[in-house]
Amino acid sequence: MFENLTNKFEEIFSSLKKAPSLDEKQVDEGLKGIRLALLEADVSLDVVKEFISRVKPKALGQEIIRSTSPGDMVVKIVFDEIVSFLGDKNSEISLNAVPPVPIMLVGLQGSGKTTTTSKLAKFLEKNNKKKVMMASLDVYRPAAQEQLRLLGEQNNIETLPIIEGQLPADICRRALSAANLNGCEVVLFDTAGRTQIDFQMMNEIKQIETIINPAETILVADSLTGQVAANVAKEFKNTVNLSGIILTRADGDGRGGAALSMKYVAEVPIKFLGVGEKIENFEAFHPDRIANRILGMGDIVSLVEKASEDLDQENLKKTEEKLKRGQFSMEDYLSQLRQMKKMGGIEGIMSFLPGVSKIKSQMDQSGIDEKIITQNEAVILSMTKQERENPKIINGSRKKRIANGSGTDIATINKLLKQFKMMSEMMKKMSKGNMKGMADKGIPPELFNQLK
Repeated sequence: MFENLTNKFEEIFSSLKKAPSLDEKQVDEGLKGIRLALLEADVSLDVVKEFISRVKPKALGQEIIRSTSPGDMVVKIVFDEIVSFLGDKNSEISLNAVPPVPIMLVGLQGSGKTTTTSKLAKFLEKNNKKKVMMASLDVYRPAAQEQLRLLGEQNNIETLPIIEGQLPADICRRALSAANLNGCEVVLFDTAGRTQIDFQMMNEIKQIETIINPAETILVADSLTGQVAANVAKEFKNTVNLSGIILTRADGDGRGGAALSMKYVAEVPIKFLGVGEKIENFEAFHPDRIANRILGMGDIVSLVEKASEDLDQENLKKTEEKLKRGQFSMEDYLSQLRQMKKMGGIEGIMSFLPGVSKIKSQMDQSGIDEKIITQNEAVILSMTKQERENPKIINGSRKKRIANGSGTDIATINKLLKQFKMMSEMMKKMSKGNMKGMADKGIPPELFNQLK
Protein backbone atom coordinates (compact mmCIF):
# COMPACT_ATOMS: atom_id res chain seq x y z
CA MET A 1 0.00 0.00 0.00
CA PHE A 2 1.38 3.41 -1.09
CA GLU A 3 4.74 1.79 -2.03
CA ASN A 4 5.68 4.40 -4.65
CA LEU A 5 5.17 7.30 -2.27
CA THR A 6 6.99 5.47 0.52
CA ASN A 7 10.02 4.81 -1.68
CA LYS A 8 10.22 8.46 -2.76
CA PHE A 9 9.95 9.74 0.81
CA GLU A 10 12.61 7.30 2.03
CA GLU A 11 15.03 8.58 -0.65
CA ILE A 12 14.36 12.24 0.24
CA PHE A 13 14.69 11.75 3.99
CA SER A 14 17.81 9.62 3.62
CA SER A 15 19.52 12.57 1.95
CA LEU A 16 18.26 15.10 4.53
CA LYS A 17 19.31 12.96 7.49
CA LYS A 18 22.92 12.82 6.26
CA ALA A 19 23.29 16.62 6.48
CA PRO A 20 24.80 17.85 9.80
CA SER A 21 22.70 21.00 9.46
CA LEU A 22 20.09 22.31 7.03
CA ASP A 23 20.07 25.65 5.29
CA GLU A 24 17.24 27.14 3.21
CA LYS A 25 18.63 25.75 -0.04
CA GLN A 26 18.70 22.17 1.32
CA VAL A 27 15.19 22.51 2.73
CA ASP A 28 13.96 23.85 -0.63
CA GLU A 29 15.56 20.88 -2.41
CA GLY A 30 13.90 18.47 0.00
CA LEU A 31 10.52 20.17 -0.40
CA LYS A 32 10.91 20.11 -4.17
CA GLY A 33 11.35 16.33 -3.95
CA ILE A 34 8.33 16.02 -1.65
CA ARG A 35 6.21 18.17 -3.98
CA LEU A 36 7.17 16.00 -6.97
CA ALA A 37 6.56 12.78 -5.01
CA LEU A 38 3.07 13.93 -4.02
CA LEU A 39 2.17 14.97 -7.57
CA GLU A 40 3.41 11.63 -8.93
CA ALA A 41 1.25 9.95 -6.29
CA ASP A 42 -1.75 11.68 -7.92
CA VAL A 43 -2.37 13.98 -4.96
CA SER A 44 -4.55 16.95 -5.87
CA LEU A 45 -2.50 20.04 -6.88
CA ASP A 46 -4.37 22.23 -4.38
CA VAL A 47 -3.57 19.75 -1.62
CA VAL A 48 0.12 19.65 -2.61
CA LYS A 49 0.36 23.45 -2.54
CA GLU A 50 -1.32 23.64 0.86
CA PHE A 51 0.86 20.84 2.24
CA ILE A 52 4.14 22.49 1.16
CA SER A 53 2.97 25.90 2.43
CA ARG A 54 2.45 24.37 5.88
CA VAL A 55 5.70 22.41 6.01
CA LYS A 56 8.14 25.04 4.69
CA PRO A 57 7.92 27.70 7.45
CA LYS A 58 8.23 25.03 10.14
CA ALA A 59 11.17 23.38 8.38
CA LEU A 60 12.96 26.74 8.19
CA GLY A 61 12.29 27.60 11.84
CA GLN A 62 15.20 28.33 14.18
CA GLU A 63 14.52 25.18 16.19
CA ILE A 64 15.31 23.17 13.06
CA ILE A 65 18.47 25.04 12.09
CA ARG A 66 19.89 24.63 15.59
CA SER A 67 18.82 21.03 16.00
CA THR A 68 21.47 18.35 16.33
CA SER A 69 19.50 16.16 13.90
CA PRO A 70 17.63 18.53 11.57
CA GLY A 71 16.77 15.76 9.12
CA ASP A 72 14.82 13.91 11.80
CA MET A 73 13.00 17.10 12.71
CA VAL A 74 11.92 17.60 9.09
CA VAL A 75 10.62 14.02 9.03
CA LYS A 76 8.64 14.77 12.20
CA ILE A 77 7.17 17.95 10.64
CA VAL A 78 6.17 16.08 7.45
CA PHE A 79 4.70 13.26 9.53
CA ASP A 80 2.58 15.69 11.59
CA GLU A 81 1.27 17.40 8.46
CA ILE A 82 0.40 14.10 6.77
CA VAL A 83 -1.54 13.10 9.88
CA SER A 84 -3.28 16.48 9.83
CA PHE A 85 -4.27 16.05 6.17
CA LEU A 86 -5.45 12.48 6.79
CA GLY A 87 -7.64 13.52 9.71
CA ASP A 88 -5.68 13.77 12.99
CA LYS A 89 -7.35 10.77 14.63
CA ASN A 90 -9.41 7.66 13.97
CA SER A 91 -13.05 8.60 13.35
CA GLU A 92 -15.39 5.86 14.51
CA ILE A 93 -18.73 5.26 12.85
CA SER A 94 -21.63 7.01 14.61
CA LEU A 95 -24.29 4.71 16.02
CA ASN A 96 -25.72 7.20 18.52
CA ALA A 97 -29.33 7.10 17.35
CA VAL A 98 -32.52 5.23 18.13
CA PRO A 99 -32.24 1.75 16.58
CA PRO A 100 -32.48 0.63 13.90
CA VAL A 101 -29.72 3.12 13.00
CA PRO A 102 -29.80 3.87 9.24
CA ILE A 103 -26.46 4.19 7.41
CA MET A 104 -26.40 5.05 3.71
CA LEU A 105 -23.54 4.06 1.38
CA VAL A 106 -23.14 6.09 -1.81
CA GLY A 107 -20.66 6.17 -4.68
CA LEU A 108 -20.05 5.57 -8.35
CA GLN A 109 -20.70 2.22 -10.04
CA GLY A 110 -17.66 -0.04 -9.80
CA SER A 111 -16.33 1.51 -6.60
CA GLY A 112 -17.08 -1.67 -4.64
CA LYS A 113 -20.13 -0.41 -2.79
CA THR A 114 -22.03 -3.71 -2.51
CA THR A 115 -18.99 -5.69 -1.30
CA THR A 116 -18.14 -2.86 1.11
CA THR A 117 -21.68 -2.95 2.50
CA SER A 118 -21.19 -6.58 3.51
CA LYS A 119 -17.70 -5.86 4.91
CA LEU A 120 -19.02 -2.99 7.03
CA ALA A 121 -21.92 -5.16 8.25
CA LYS A 122 -19.51 -7.90 9.34
CA PHE A 123 -17.22 -5.33 10.99
CA LEU A 124 -20.11 -3.84 13.00
CA GLU A 125 -21.35 -7.26 14.07
CA LYS A 126 -17.89 -8.40 15.15
CA ASN A 127 -16.47 -5.20 16.68
CA ASN A 128 -19.56 -3.28 17.81
CA LYS A 129 -21.65 -6.33 18.67
CA LYS A 130 -24.59 -4.98 16.62
CA LYS A 131 -27.20 -6.99 14.75
CA VAL A 132 -27.14 -5.63 11.20
CA MET A 133 -29.54 -5.80 8.24
CA MET A 134 -28.46 -4.97 4.68
CA ALA A 135 -30.84 -3.54 2.08
CA SER A 136 -30.07 -3.06 -1.62
CA LEU A 137 -31.61 0.00 -3.27
CA ASP A 138 -29.93 -0.70 -6.61
CA VAL A 139 -32.87 -1.60 -8.88
CA TYR A 140 -30.94 -0.63 -12.03
CA ARG A 141 -27.81 -2.79 -12.21
CA PRO A 142 -28.66 -6.39 -13.23
CA ALA A 143 -28.40 -8.79 -10.27
CA ALA A 144 -27.20 -6.05 -7.87
CA GLN A 145 -29.81 -6.97 -5.27
CA GLU A 146 -29.07 -10.66 -5.74
CA GLN A 147 -25.34 -9.99 -5.21
CA LEU A 148 -26.04 -8.42 -1.80
CA ARG A 149 -28.40 -11.26 -0.88
CA LEU A 150 -25.71 -13.85 -1.68
CA LEU A 151 -23.09 -11.94 0.32
CA GLY A 152 -25.48 -11.90 3.26
CA GLU A 153 -26.18 -15.63 2.91
CA GLN A 154 -22.48 -16.53 2.62
CA ASN A 155 -21.52 -14.50 5.69
CA ASN A 156 -24.58 -15.03 7.88
CA ILE A 157 -25.72 -11.39 7.68
CA GLU A 158 -29.43 -10.59 7.57
CA THR A 159 -30.56 -9.11 4.23
CA LEU A 160 -33.89 -7.55 3.30
CA PRO A 161 -35.85 -9.95 1.03
CA ILE A 162 -36.10 -8.84 -2.60
CA ILE A 163 -39.45 -7.79 -4.06
CA GLU A 164 -39.20 -7.43 -7.84
CA GLY A 165 -40.28 -4.06 -9.25
CA GLN A 166 -40.25 -2.19 -5.94
CA LEU A 167 -38.82 1.36 -6.11
CA PRO A 168 -35.92 2.56 -3.86
CA ALA A 169 -38.18 4.82 -1.74
CA ASP A 170 -40.52 1.91 -0.94
CA ILE A 171 -37.59 -0.42 -0.24
CA CYS A 172 -36.28 2.13 2.31
CA ARG A 173 -39.55 2.17 4.26
CA ARG A 174 -39.87 -1.61 4.15
CA ALA A 175 -36.27 -2.06 5.35
CA LEU A 176 -36.73 0.21 8.38
CA SER A 177 -39.94 -1.59 9.31
CA ALA A 178 -38.41 -5.07 8.83
CA ALA A 179 -35.30 -4.17 10.83
CA ASN A 180 -37.46 -2.93 13.67
CA LEU A 181 -39.54 -6.11 13.70
CA ASN A 182 -36.45 -8.37 13.54
CA GLY A 183 -34.58 -6.57 16.32
CA CYS A 184 -31.80 -5.29 14.04
CA GLU A 185 -29.85 -2.39 15.52
CA VAL A 186 -28.30 -1.10 12.28
CA VAL A 187 -29.57 -0.98 8.67
CA LEU A 188 -27.06 -0.50 5.85
CA PHE A 189 -28.53 0.94 2.64
CA ASP A 190 -26.57 0.03 -0.49
CA THR A 191 -27.62 2.74 -2.97
CA ALA A 192 -27.37 2.54 -6.75
CA GLY A 193 -24.27 3.90 -8.45
CA ARG A 194 -23.70 5.31 -11.92
CA THR A 195 -20.70 5.29 -14.21
CA GLN A 196 -20.56 9.05 -13.60
CA ILE A 197 -22.32 11.62 -11.44
CA ASP A 198 -25.61 12.76 -12.97
CA PHE A 199 -28.64 14.80 -11.97
CA GLN A 200 -31.00 11.81 -11.73
CA MET A 201 -28.60 9.90 -9.47
CA MET A 202 -28.13 12.82 -7.08
CA ASN A 203 -31.88 13.49 -6.93
CA GLU A 204 -32.58 9.87 -5.99
CA ILE A 205 -29.93 9.92 -3.24
CA LYS A 206 -31.37 13.15 -1.82
CA GLN A 207 -34.85 11.55 -1.79
CA ILE A 208 -33.50 8.47 0.04
CA GLU A 209 -31.69 10.70 2.53
CA THR A 210 -34.96 12.49 3.32
CA ILE A 211 -36.83 9.21 3.88
CA ILE A 212 -34.31 7.36 6.09
CA ASN A 213 -32.57 10.35 7.78
CA PRO A 214 -29.24 8.44 8.02
CA ALA A 215 -26.97 8.71 11.05
CA GLU A 216 -24.09 8.38 8.56
CA THR A 217 -23.84 8.91 4.81
CA ILE A 218 -20.60 7.27 3.69
CA LEU A 219 -18.97 7.63 0.29
CA VAL A 220 -17.38 4.45 -1.06
CA ALA A 221 -14.55 5.42 -3.40
CA ASP A 222 -11.93 3.47 -5.35
CA SER A 223 -8.48 4.35 -4.00
CA LEU A 224 -6.88 3.57 -7.37
CA THR A 225 -8.69 6.47 -9.09
CA GLY A 226 -6.65 9.08 -7.21
CA GLN A 227 -7.74 12.65 -7.99
CA VAL A 228 -10.93 11.38 -9.63
CA ALA A 229 -11.98 9.95 -6.25
CA ALA A 230 -11.28 13.31 -4.60
CA ASN A 231 -13.43 15.14 -7.18
CA VAL A 232 -16.25 12.62 -6.70
CA ALA A 233 -16.08 13.22 -2.93
CA LYS A 234 -16.46 16.94 -3.52
CA GLU A 235 -19.56 16.42 -5.70
CA PHE A 236 -21.24 14.18 -3.13
CA LYS A 237 -20.34 16.59 -0.34
CA ASN A 238 -22.18 19.35 -2.23
CA THR A 239 -25.29 17.17 -2.66
CA VAL A 240 -25.83 15.16 0.52
CA ASN A 241 -24.83 15.42 4.15
CA LEU A 242 -21.68 13.34 3.66
CA SER A 243 -20.16 12.20 6.96
CA GLY A 244 -17.34 9.84 6.01
CA ILE A 245 -15.38 7.95 3.35
CA ILE A 246 -14.43 4.33 2.80
CA LEU A 247 -11.53 3.76 0.40
CA THR A 248 -11.65 0.44 -1.44
CA ARG A 249 -8.75 -1.41 -3.10
CA ALA A 250 -6.26 0.38 -0.83
CA ASP A 251 -4.07 -2.73 -0.85
CA GLY A 252 -3.43 -2.24 -4.58
CA ASP A 253 -2.85 1.52 -4.34
CA GLY A 254 0.88 2.13 -4.75
CA ARG A 255 0.43 5.89 -5.01
CA GLY A 256 -1.73 7.08 -2.11
CA GLY A 257 -3.12 10.18 -3.83
CA ALA A 258 -6.75 9.51 -2.95
CA ALA A 259 -6.03 8.97 0.74
CA LEU A 260 -4.03 12.20 1.01
CA SER A 261 -6.49 14.31 -0.98
CA MET A 262 -9.95 13.19 0.09
CA LYS A 263 -10.12 14.31 3.71
CA TYR A 264 -8.89 17.79 2.73
CA VAL A 265 -11.14 18.10 -0.35
CA ALA A 266 -14.35 16.60 1.08
CA GLU A 267 -13.82 17.88 4.66
CA VAL A 268 -15.04 14.56 6.09
CA PRO A 269 -12.93 11.79 7.65
CA ILE A 270 -11.81 8.57 6.02
CA LYS A 271 -13.33 5.90 8.27
CA PHE A 272 -12.30 2.57 6.75
CA LEU A 273 -10.02 0.96 4.19
CA GLY A 274 -10.87 -2.03 2.01
CA VAL A 275 -7.61 -3.99 1.76
CA GLY A 276 -8.53 -7.14 -0.16
CA GLU A 277 -11.36 -9.17 -1.65
CA LYS A 278 -12.30 -11.24 1.41
CA ILE A 279 -14.95 -9.94 3.81
CA GLU A 280 -12.42 -9.69 6.64
CA ASN A 281 -10.06 -7.54 4.51
CA PHE A 282 -11.46 -4.37 6.02
CA GLU A 283 -9.85 -2.13 8.63
CA ALA A 284 -10.50 1.06 10.55
CA PHE A 285 -8.56 4.04 9.23
CA HIS A 286 -5.93 5.41 11.65
CA PRO A 287 -4.25 8.56 10.21
CA ASP A 288 -1.10 8.26 12.37
CA ARG A 289 -0.58 4.62 11.41
CA ILE A 290 -1.07 5.34 7.71
CA ALA A 291 1.36 8.29 7.96
CA ASN A 292 3.93 5.93 9.49
CA ARG A 293 3.50 3.52 6.60
CA ILE A 294 3.71 6.27 3.97
CA LEU A 295 6.99 7.48 5.50
CA GLY A 296 8.41 3.95 5.66
CA MET A 297 8.26 3.77 9.47
CA GLY A 298 6.03 0.70 9.55
CA ASP A 299 2.87 0.03 11.53
CA ILE A 300 3.66 -2.45 14.26
CA VAL A 301 0.48 -1.63 16.24
CA SER A 302 -1.74 -2.71 13.33
CA LEU A 303 0.43 -5.79 12.75
CA VAL A 304 -0.04 -6.89 16.37
CA GLU A 305 -3.81 -6.26 16.12
CA LYS A 306 -3.96 -8.24 12.88
CA ALA A 307 -2.00 -11.11 14.44
CA SER A 308 -4.35 -11.28 17.43
CA GLU A 309 -7.34 -11.49 15.06
CA ASP A 310 -5.93 -13.86 12.45
CA LEU A 311 -3.76 -16.28 14.36
CA ASP A 312 -4.98 -19.42 16.06
CA GLN A 313 -4.15 -18.67 19.68
CA GLU A 314 -4.64 -22.26 20.84
CA ASN A 315 -2.29 -23.51 18.15
CA LEU A 316 0.29 -20.86 19.08
CA LYS A 317 0.11 -21.89 22.73
CA LYS A 318 0.76 -25.55 21.84
CA THR A 319 3.75 -24.52 19.72
CA GLU A 320 5.07 -22.38 22.56
CA GLU A 321 4.87 -25.33 24.97
CA LYS A 322 6.76 -27.54 22.52
CA LEU A 323 9.44 -24.86 22.12
CA LYS A 324 9.92 -24.71 25.87
CA ARG A 325 10.72 -28.42 25.73
CA GLY A 326 13.13 -27.76 22.86
CA GLN A 327 10.90 -29.49 20.30
CA PHE A 328 10.07 -28.20 16.82
CA SER A 329 8.81 -30.49 14.05
CA MET A 330 7.95 -30.10 10.38
CA GLU A 331 4.30 -30.21 11.49
CA ASP A 332 4.96 -27.09 13.59
CA TYR A 333 6.74 -25.46 10.65
CA LEU A 334 3.72 -26.23 8.43
CA SER A 335 1.47 -24.64 11.04
CA GLN A 336 3.64 -21.48 11.03
CA LEU A 337 3.48 -21.28 7.22
CA ARG A 338 -0.32 -21.50 7.32
CA GLN A 339 -0.52 -18.84 10.00
CA MET A 340 1.59 -16.59 7.80
CA LYS A 341 -0.79 -17.19 4.87
CA LYS A 342 -3.73 -16.16 7.06
CA MET A 343 -1.99 -12.86 7.77
CA GLY A 344 -1.59 -12.10 4.06
CA GLY A 345 1.63 -13.95 3.33
CA ILE A 346 5.12 -12.46 3.24
CA GLU A 347 4.04 -9.23 1.56
CA GLY A 348 1.05 -8.84 3.87
CA ILE A 349 3.29 -8.94 6.94
CA MET A 350 6.07 -6.89 5.39
CA SER A 351 3.75 -4.01 4.52
CA PHE A 352 3.51 -3.27 8.25
CA LEU A 353 7.28 -3.33 8.89
CA PRO A 354 9.67 -0.33 9.00
CA GLY A 355 11.96 0.13 5.98
CA VAL A 356 9.69 -2.03 3.82
CA SER A 357 11.24 -0.88 0.52
CA LYS A 358 14.72 -2.00 1.64
CA ILE A 359 13.37 -5.34 2.86
CA LYS A 360 11.60 -5.90 -0.46
CA SER A 361 14.78 -5.03 -2.34
CA GLN A 362 16.76 -7.58 -0.30
CA MET A 363 14.06 -10.19 -0.90
CA ASP A 364 14.15 -9.58 -4.65
CA GLN A 365 17.94 -9.95 -4.66
CA SER A 366 17.67 -13.20 -2.67
CA GLY A 367 14.95 -14.57 -4.94
CA ILE A 368 12.41 -14.81 -2.11
CA ASP A 369 8.78 -14.49 -3.14
CA GLU A 370 5.27 -15.42 -2.07
CA LYS A 371 5.43 -18.78 -3.87
CA ILE A 372 7.87 -20.11 -1.28
CA ILE A 373 5.12 -20.46 1.34
CA THR A 374 2.86 -22.49 -1.00
CA GLN A 375 5.81 -24.52 -2.30
CA ASN A 376 7.09 -25.40 1.18
CA GLU A 377 3.57 -26.30 2.25
CA ALA A 378 3.28 -28.73 -0.68
CA VAL A 379 6.64 -30.30 0.18
CA ILE A 380 5.73 -30.88 3.85
CA LEU A 381 2.33 -32.31 2.89
CA SER A 382 4.16 -34.83 0.67
CA MET A 383 6.09 -36.17 3.68
CA THR A 384 4.95 -39.06 5.84
CA LYS A 385 3.97 -38.43 9.47
CA GLN A 386 7.26 -40.02 10.57
CA GLU A 387 9.27 -37.75 8.27
CA ARG A 388 7.52 -34.65 9.57
CA GLU A 389 8.27 -35.62 13.16
CA ASN A 390 11.90 -36.55 12.43
CA PRO A 391 13.23 -34.93 9.21
CA LYS A 392 16.69 -36.42 9.88
CA ILE A 393 15.51 -39.73 8.40
CA ILE A 394 14.87 -38.13 5.00
CA ASN A 395 17.51 -39.74 2.73
CA GLY A 396 18.04 -39.65 -1.03
CA SER A 397 15.21 -42.00 -2.00
CA ARG A 398 12.78 -40.25 0.35
CA LYS A 399 13.74 -36.88 -1.11
CA LYS A 400 13.03 -38.17 -4.61
CA ARG A 401 9.57 -39.43 -3.53
CA ILE A 402 8.74 -36.12 -1.77
CA ALA A 403 9.90 -34.09 -4.79
CA ASN A 404 7.66 -36.14 -7.12
CA GLY A 405 4.72 -35.84 -4.74
CA SER A 406 5.05 -32.06 -4.36
CA GLY A 407 5.88 -31.27 -7.99
CA THR A 408 9.27 -29.83 -7.02
CA ASP A 409 12.87 -31.10 -7.20
CA ILE A 410 15.51 -32.43 -4.81
CA ALA A 411 17.23 -29.01 -4.64
CA THR A 412 13.98 -27.53 -3.26
CA ILE A 413 13.73 -30.34 -0.67
CA ASN A 414 17.34 -29.70 0.41
CA LYS A 415 16.69 -25.99 0.72
CA LEU A 416 13.62 -26.56 2.91
CA LEU A 417 15.49 -29.02 5.15
CA LYS A 418 18.30 -26.51 5.57
CA GLN A 419 15.80 -23.75 6.45
CA PHE A 420 14.09 -26.06 8.92
CA LYS A 421 17.40 -27.00 10.58
CA MET A 422 18.33 -23.33 11.01
CA MET A 423 14.89 -22.50 12.38
CA SER A 424 14.96 -25.45 14.79
CA GLU A 425 18.32 -24.31 16.15
CA MET A 426 17.06 -20.76 16.50
CA MET A 427 13.91 -21.90 18.28
CA LYS A 428 15.98 -23.95 20.76
CA LYS A 429 18.11 -20.89 21.48
CA MET A 430 15.00 -18.80 22.02
CA SER A 431 13.47 -21.41 24.33
CA LYS A 432 16.57 -21.15 26.52
CA GLY A 433 16.52 -17.36 26.39
CA ASN A 434 19.89 -17.38 24.66
CA MET A 435 19.72 -14.17 22.61
CA LYS A 436 23.45 -14.22 22.00
CA GLY A 437 22.99 -17.48 20.12
CA MET A 438 20.52 -15.70 17.84
CA ALA A 439 23.00 -12.92 17.17
CA ASP A 440 25.64 -15.51 16.29
CA LYS A 441 23.26 -16.82 13.65
CA GLY A 442 23.22 -13.42 12.01
CA ILE A 443 19.94 -12.15 13.48
CA PRO A 444 20.35 -8.43 14.32
CA PRO A 445 20.14 -7.59 18.04
CA GLU A 446 17.75 -4.67 17.38
CA LEU A 447 15.21 -7.15 16.00
CA PHE A 448 15.03 -9.52 18.94
CA ASN A 449 15.38 -6.64 21.41
CA GLN A 450 11.97 -5.47 20.15
CA LEU A 451 10.58 -8.93 20.81
CA LYS A 452 11.64 -9.10 24.47
